[in-house]
Amino acid sequence: MEKVRDMAPGQERMTSDQEFPLGLTFDDVLLVPRRSGATSRRQIDTASRLTRQIEMAIPIVSANMDAVTESEIAIAVARVGGIGIIHRFLSIERQVAEVRRVKRAESVVLARPYTFGPERTVREALEFMEEHGSAGLLIVDAGGELLGLVTARDVVFEDDLDRPLTAVMTPRERLVTASPGITQEEARQVLHRHRVEKLPLVNGEGRLAGLITSRDILNRMKYPNATKDGEGRLRVGAAVGIRGDYLERAAALVEEDVDVLVLDVAHGHTEAALQALERLREAHPHTSLVAGNVATAEGTRDLIERGADAVKVGVGPGSTCTTRIVTGAGVPQLTAIIECARVAADRDVPIIADGGIRNSGDLTKALAAGASSTMLGNLLAGTEESPGALIIRNGRQYKAFRGMASLWASARRQALDAPVEDEDLSQIVAEGVEATVPYRGKAVDVLVQLIGGLRSGMSYCGARTIRDMWTQAQFMRVTPAGMKESMPRDVEPA
Repeated sequence: MEKVRDMAPGQERMTSDQEFPLGLTFDDVLLVPRRSGATSRRQIDTASRLTRQIEMAIPIVSANMDAVTESEIAIAVARVGGIGIIHRFLSIERQVAEVRRVKRAESVVLARPYTFGPERTVREALEFMEEHGSAGLLIVDAGGELLGLVTARDVVFEDDLDRPLTAVMTPRERLVTASPGITQEEARQVLHRHRVEKLPLVNGEGRLAGLITSRDILNRMKYPNATKDGEGRLRVGAAVGIRGDYLERAAALVEEDVDVLVLDVAHGHTEAALQALERLREAHPHTSLVAGNVATAEGTRDLIERGADAVKVGVGPGSTCTTRIVTGAGVPQLTAIIECARVAADRDVPIIADGGIRNSGDLTKALAAGASSTMLGNLLAGTEESPGALIIRNGRQYKAFRGMASLWASARRQALDAPVEDEDLSQIVAEGVEATVPYRGKAVDVLVQLIGGLRSGMSYCGARTIRDMWTQAQFMRVTPAGMKESMPRDVEPA
């Protein structure tokens, strides 16, 4: 090969006869149907891992994007069996509060129920309930002794907002309580027998030791596959950056019992990202860490060696991402998953396929390629629970959605990571767009359809588990005509 004089020793100019590797994405392939021993989709097990430590009933993660995941959708996804990652474009206090909402949404025993002192007022209680989404407060004295209970119905129609809570609460002697050792079944019977919704747990000295609610018991019955921690609380993750307050933010989130921290950076194979990952691992050795994004085997290996418990794969495949157009860099997503998964499998580290999932077929292909889970943005951005603004256009409903490297998202990120007094937007190079997506109703309905399609896809591959998919699935490349043949055609819409 011809040497170039002005290049460093060992560097060479690419010539026209150099062979370029082929990159494939989801529409370039189909899964080959194989013999299946399953007689029902219910025999298909969609359980998988998010990280080395965290298991889920369904391989779905809601993306850490500001139009996708805050507490409401994180709760909805976790109840179905996945997990949500709270985005980082919030103050530390607000992000911690979003995590707290998820962790308090349900539990076997709420160990730290919301409490107020007897001197607090109706006004303060109303403000607190609205801010925290709480329907009740336990009134305790300075020593932690239970004095009474205030629920929303005690204060919502109260005219004198300066009345002390002791004047409107249900006093201790009229409450139904139990000891801390009560079982879930015993608690259910007590709640039913006395027709109450809250069962405070009180120790032998009269001090508050926890709370069991009828709502929590009903939710455990309604959502048996929910992703929960060892205390029966819903699992939730949160994103942090690699600059600015990321260490302080991570510490506050871990203090609030966040289950996983996600290092949020578009190009995760940089020295800055690797150093940030090392610092997070050193500071929080027992917390699950997800790092990314990368699209190569080398990037995956380097993140794992620096302490990642899972690697997020995807550079440029998102529906609102323009990284590949702006920078010319990226790897088609199917190839990226395959290459990264090979390295990760040798180290028993899960891969999260992030971006490009438009339907259950793409979801199935991503998992067959080696991913343990998939991260969804666009598909969940249009749901009722997402924080995006609802827009009505020509009689149809949409929700706002944007890439996290779009102009205003980039400006917001820069303000958080490296605040300056006079921000110059002209210096920001956007790698994403702002758009709208169709309103899709409740998140659970979207997830049910996706998982139903995944179960069918796994059956077509002859696989009963996602791990089976990795060894049994066979891909076939298809031409554009082959992909066209896969679509509805030659018919009129009903």
